[in-house]
Amino acid sequence: MSNYFVHESSYIDDNVLIGEGTKIWHFSHIMENAKIGKNCNIGQNVVISPQVSIGNNVKIQNNVSVYTGVIVEDDVFLGPSCVFTNVINPRSFIVRRDEYRRTLIKKGASIGANATIVCGHDIGEYAFVGAGSVVTHDVPDYALVIGNPARIKYYVCKCSHKMDFINDTFVCPDCSRKYEIKNNVVRRVKENERKITKEN
Repeated sequence: MSNYFVHESSYIDDNVLIGEGTKIWHFSHIMENAKIGKNCNIGQNVVISPQVSIGNNVKIQNNVSVYTGVIVEDDVFLGPSCVFTNVINPRSFIVRRDEYRRTLIKKGASIGANATIVCGHDIGEYAFVGAGSVVTHDVPDYALVIGNPARIKYYVCKCSHKMDFINDTFVCPDCSRKYEIKNNVVRRVKENERKITKEN
């Protein structure tokens, strides 16, 4: 007996790894040599292409195609009908399978409904891509980006609260996590790291 759920209308090809507790819903297709982690939720009409790697606790909403070249780390949210590409200059009459570009969606990132991620770019940890945005550059950790092309609007905490920095420091009022920003790079500051810095 499988330790994951697949709806009877979905197709699972050979040599696919699916983690414990994962659920795959109606009319989806998981293609050969794909890997899906534990406790994922794969919505209706989702395609996972060959060699795609999906981490643990990933939620993929309806009508998403995750193409070869895309790597999805743990705790990622892919909103309804968001779009990935894997070739930068497609032509129907030219085969470019050896030109696929890697797209990395890092831990905890969220991609909103109908957003488009142009291949070859990284979406940073706990970044947030707004609905309908078109990503044409790397997105930094914790950045919230919107628009076409997507630009940084502000930064968000791991819990999604907007960051308002005071003297380059932010303490989240919702979860008490602490961050600092230097040269437009945001990083989490843990208590032991802060103490070490003061001692030095």
